[in-house]
Amino acid sequence: MKNEIFEWLKSFAVAIIIVLVFNVFFATTVVYSTSMYPTLIEKDILLLRRSSDVKSGDIVSFRTDLTLSENDIASLNPIQKIFASVNPGKNLIKRVIGLPGDTIDIVGGEVYINGEKLQETYVSSNTNGDVHIKSIPDGKYFLMGDNRAVSLDSRDSQVGLIDGEKIIGKAIFRLYPLTRFGDM
Repeated sequence: MKNEIFEWLKSFAVAIIIVLVFNVFFATTVVYSTSMYPTLIEKDILLLRRSSDVKSGDIVSFRTDLTLSENDIASLNPIQKIFASVNPGKNLIKRVIGLPGDTIDIVGGEVYINGEKLQETYVSSNTNGDVHIKSIPDGKYFLMGDNRAVSLDSRDSQVGLIDGEKIIGKAIFRLYPLTRFGDM
């Protein structure tokens, strides 16, 4: 009986260590809106690699100062609702468009980075709003959703430029649904 208890404790300790190591290097997130459509759809579950090394075109999840609305909370499962009551902050998922030092111009629905028109085959709607940023400050990023008509992103003062320290990680793999399993 003593050996069996020891084996159970050993297995439990190994499982805890694996979970802790996984959480140091990876995270998961669920897509709750259509702001990244068609690349991501609601209820997609993504595997994120925790990294501060992001480049233009990466899809990242990041923390914001926005709070979850009643509608946001209603769409969560019971476990997520518990975490939402502890941390009501809203995480978003967007694509990295501008890096520190880049110049951003959005004019007439076209996006220009450092004077060159950005080729965006992933965008599902017109890019509205005019934006002119001479130089993105060090440690900041300009992010936008692929569904520009509905995306709350760096074009809006509620979100603005994103501090690199708020980036949770970059999406590397779609875990669910199984019909869309794989990278994005």
